[in-house]
Amino acid sequence: MQDPTKPKNISSKNRLSLIRPVPASHHDHCCGHDTHDHNHTKEHSHSAEDGHSHDHDHDHSHDGHSHGNDSAGWLSQWPLLLSLVILVGMLVLDYGFAVKLPFPANLIIFGVAYLLAGYNVLSLAFRKLKRLDIFNEFFLMSIATLGAFSIGSYSEGVAVMVFYSIGEWFQDVAVSRAKRSIKALLDIRPDEVTVFRNGQTLVVNPKDVQLNETIQVKAGEKVALDGELLSEQASFNTAALTGESKPDTKRTGEKVFAGMINLNTVSEIKVTSLFKDSKLSRILEMVQDATARKSQTQLFISRFAKVYTPIVFFLALAVCLIPYFFVDTYVFTDWLYRSLVFLVISCPCALVVSIPLGYFGGIGLGSRNGILFKGSNYLDVMTQVTSIVMDKTGTLTHGVFKVQQVVTDQSDKTEFIQLVAALESQSTHPIAKAIAEYAESQSDQNLKVERVEEISGHGLKGIIEGKEVLAGNTKLLKKYNITYPEDLHSIVDTIVVVAVNGNYTGYITIADQIKEDAAQAIKAMHALGLETIMLSGDKQTVADAVARQLGIDQAYGDLLPEGKVEKVQALKNAGKQIAFVGDGVNDAPVIALADVGIAMGGLGSDAAIETADVVIQNDQPSRIVSAIKAGKLTKRIVWQNISLAMIVKVGVLILGAGGVANLWEAVIADVGVALLAILNAVRIQQMKL
Repeated sequence: MQDPTKPKNISSKNRLSLIRPVPASHHDHCCGHDTHDHNHTKEHSHSAEDGHSHDHDHDHSHDGHSHGNDSAGWLSQWPLLLSLVILVGMLVLDYGFAVKLPFPANLIIFGVAYLLAGYNVLSLAFRKLKRLDIFNEFFLMSIATLGAFSIGSYSEGVAVMVFYSIGEWFQDVAVSRAKRSIKALLDIRPDEVTVFRNGQTLVVNPKDVQLNETIQVKAGEKVALDGELLSEQASFNTAALTGESKPDTKRTGEKVFAGMINLNTVSEIKVTSLFKDSKLSRILEMVQDATARKSQTQLFISRFAKVYTPIVFFLALAVCLIPYFFVDTYVFTDWLYRSLVFLVISCPCALVVSIPLGYFGGIGLGSRNGILFKGSNYLDVMTQVTSIVMDKTGTLTHGVFKVQQVVTDQSDKTEFIQLVAALESQSTHPIAKAIAEYAESQSDQNLKVERVEEISGHGLKGIIEGKEVLAGNTKLLKKYNITYPEDLHSIVDTIVVVAVNGNYTGYITIADQIKEDAAQAIKAMHALGLETIMLSGDKQTVADAVARQLGIDQAYGDLLPEGKVEKVQALKNAGKQIAFVGDGVNDAPVIALADVGIAMGGLGSDAAIETADVVIQNDQPSRIVSAIKAGKLTKRIVWQNISLAMIVKVGVLILGAGGVANLWEAVIADVGVALLAILNAVRIQQMKL
């Protein structure tokens, strides 16, 4: 059965098509009853077109709180603030000047303050009551405060409603700011761009720029759209995208992405993606959508709240009524008061607000460090990983190959190189590109290539100038029963073996460069007690050499894509929690199979963004460890909040039932715990990985 927190059955294309920003007012803290469980337990069961047009849109605005700028928020809360002023004024008269207003004047004044503070809560409670939904925070607060009024505790009834509403307001603001900060972190797209049209430059909105148009980016300006550099050379700051401040120098024809900052010269770029399709736009949408995907802890708390709330409701009822049968001096109003204290402190707001807020913070922390989590559930999964399985090329190595040696039986080495290069030019594989680039420096001869066939995991076959040419690994020659020298197997470097018209004619060796922080990353993984495994399509000698150099525990070479799938499946069958790290299309099946799929290089591969659960934007293996640390930090903060809330609530519940705690202490404990939990959750975004 598939894990509901990891919807691997959804295609990568559909994942992106379902992305839409989550309105700030739709956070999940209605005691588990008006949460997004019905939308996100099966995380993408709704379509992007549904617009979230569910009933909770109308019931979940929490006292009409504004989520705009701070000044608008304060102004919109004038009824609550006026109620607070009335409450403070009445308490000053009572305790400061010993002036008690007579009945019914005190009831009228406190009643006005109560309605100012609690109108929205009472309205929501009534609407839920009509749907027979009584086990929610609004109904609990309404019963508790109206009960206080019924026994003459007017000031306490108003205080409960005022402080509860203030707590809700602060919670809304905290959640709204967390979501806005996540969006602002990546929403760095400029509002205007200079484009060449009809022989002149025009400043337009990036949304109005079409494919293949040429835009101009001055020094210090942000690139507005993805494209290819037309200028000879330019340096860009990619920190906003990758977290790296080191300048990235691009040359003619190389890709440039929206969000990069042009550092030193006026540059011209040919647009290759519309504004809405740019890599940055898609990453931004992905991160916004991540706040809607719930972790297992969030789902548990939502389910827990649904059970917990009715239990405490009936316990409060029991506290009020059962003592009648056992206490000789039973006074109904005294035990009703105790049950009201019980109701107030029982509200699980601190849990159901601070937990999603903690995960928002974790997503924001990752984004700030160039790590994109596609959902808070993956923060949890990262903490459970026991084995890191990595692809070699493009993950641990740069994937930038250079020809090292050319060995051929033919008399004309240049002709041999051109023959191989002509065939390899039909492939986009990094090795093929390395051979093609090497051949360009040897000669500019053009050969006619026909009937090219790519044989997965083996190499290429084609007809060049009437000759049948095979270029690939030794398995390709074995497949066509072509003999070759056995000593080729002892060559450590990556090797491309060539056969012409059914006869072995030579080989080309290729070498890749290991990434600078790869060894440090493996060492850090071992420090965390993680097993490291490398899977590679390269021959076993190459895989072993890289594994020895980096200190990797196990290395498997000569693997086709299906071979990688089999290895990962075997590891899962052995009970291991697998994180697989790959860099593109060939690794997609394994990324989908792993407990958490990590794509290396979100800026370079569409497949990486669309398939993986976590995207490392700057290609650094060391960020894999940072992703695990982000998950662990988030989990630690979340469980701190759970422990704090439960300890305080259970303590005050016991004191309230025993008649020691009053309504004032109950509401201060409830709101105080919620605010402490919120402050604790917010600090995640300021931590360092």
